[in-house]
Amino acid sequence: MSLTAFSPSAPLTDLVFGASLFFPPLFKAVLLGFFFWLLIHPLIRGWIYSGDVWHPTLMDLSLFVLCVAGALWLLSLG
Repeated sequence: MSLTAFSPSAPLTDLVFGASLFFPPLFKAVLLGFFFWLLIHPLIRGWIYSGDVWHPTLMDLSLFVLCVAGALWLLSLG
């Protein structure tokens, strides 16, 4: 029994099926999280760039990750 690239049990088929399931919600979460980041970032820009809490780049990145995580949570609620 030979395993071809187009057989139903091929790993590539599983990868394509998994990507079609997980990529669209993650892409939506990144776009929604970016929108949240655009709303929140100007409000706390002075606090971020003062450097009192953390390095400004790390603070920006962590804020973006929190926004994406929140957006994914909102999308998962339905």
